Amino acid sequence: MRSNRDGAPRGHDQQMTTAAVQIDDAPLGAFHRRLAVYSCGGPFCDGYILGIIAIALTPLARELGLSAGWQGLIAAAVLFGMFVGGALFGYLTDVIGRQAMYTLDLSVLVVASVAQFWVHDKWVLFGLRFILGLAIGADYPIASALLSEFAPKQHRGRLLASMIGAWWLGYAVSFLCGYLFFQTTGSSWRWMLASSALPAAIVLLLRWGTPESPRWLMSKGRAQEARAIVERHFGGNYELDDRPQPRTTWRAIFRGGYGRRTLFVCLFWSCQVVPTFAIYTFAPQLLRELGQPNPMLGAALLSLFFLAGVFPAILLIDRIGRRPLLTVPFAVTGLTLALLALVPIDRTWIIALCFITFALFNAGSSVLQWVYPSELFPTAVRATALGFATSVSRVGAAVGTFLLPLGLQHLGVRSVMLTMAGVSFAGWVISLRSGPETLGLSLNTASAIEGSGSS
Repeated sequence: MRSNRDGAPRGHDQQMTTAAVQIDDAPLGAFHRRLAVYSCGGPFCDGYILGIIAIALTPLARELGLSAGWQGLIAAAVLFGMFVGGALFGYLTDVIGRQAMYTLDLSVLVVASVAQFWVHDKWVLFGLRFILGLAIGADYPIASALLSEFAPKQHRGRLLASMIGAWWLGYAVSFLCGYLFFQTTGSSWRWMLASSALPAAIVLLLRWGTPESPRWLMSKGRAQEARAIVERHFGGNYELDDRPQPRTTWRAIFRGGYGRRTLFVCLFWSCQVVPTFAIYTFAPQLLRELGQPNPMLGAALLSLFFLAGVFPAILLIDRIGRRPLLTVPFAVTGLTLALLALVPIDRTWIIALCFITFALFNAGSSVLQWVYPSELFPTAVRATALGFATSVSRVGAAVGTFLLPLGLQHLGVRSVMLTMAGVSFAGWVISLRSGPETLGLSLNTASAIEGSGSS
């Protein structure tokens, strides 16, 4: 059988000789790869925007005269915006569709990024960072829902995990670019913050023309449009399951067993991002407090280990499953953070090893942040659930990011590290008790509860 331009079998113009199969069972083709690249572009921008503030914060705090409290507010502004954006736009994505939102959020990123260049007031900077957070919070449920609803089941985990890999790549690139900016002028924080407009504009152009999710169209009763998209991008011998869907309401993610899934996703995600956001946002300050001679360079190098930790997880997620990638890293990161609180500051190599270990394992387990919520909820509320979990996790991350500089100032670095270790151990207990295994399941089966007809 011939292949269409997207690399999927083509049967539109000839009599089908095989029974129709679900798109879950389609081979990985060029269309999937392109969609994955476009979807990963948003997380790359998100990671860049969230990472660049760690390098820009020191010079901008000096120029704008920011107190420790204001530094925490500026650093946490994006997280506050993500809290609102995830919950609001996740729901809107389930109501009005994935396609329209897929490009709108990138447009906001471009405009708000450029506007940061002319900031002279801390409140204006806080507002722009908050708007950036709105757009980032919107992109999480949009991109992951769209990609999961096209992805073959044998490759779904790897494709979704690659989005987190793109996030860490953007984060690492932001640290390296920020370090280069800092080394050249020492006060070019305006260029650092505005530079995120460039990747956002590129991704916006790439995403233009992406098709609507056929699963979403089917869930809204638009079966003819859904089948036309499936036939165009997969071929005439593929189909979608026409199962009934729940209504797109907020209450659906708390009913019929989905409440337990919502609680699990919110808790494990929060326990991952609270130490992550706090530590990497203030990595230069933490390394300085722990006696490191070049904290800026150390923070930039640490970002590379975060990126390196993602690749083994992407390769393993569709082989060993989801649960091991969640439970083991929580235990390891808890131990390393506790050790950081106990090691004397003159043991530089032990401190460096602990930070590297934390970065590798924390980044590896982070691939589950978009895999689990994309798999555990039906199409009608998939983006709603992911957006809600994003919002809840960012509450903890924002509070942790805001309080960390105050904690360093009043309690000391060792108390801060012990607190973060406790959060990681809490995530380990939660994942042991509640983490499901969805390896090899179709999206219908993974998202269904007790044989419900959801997909």
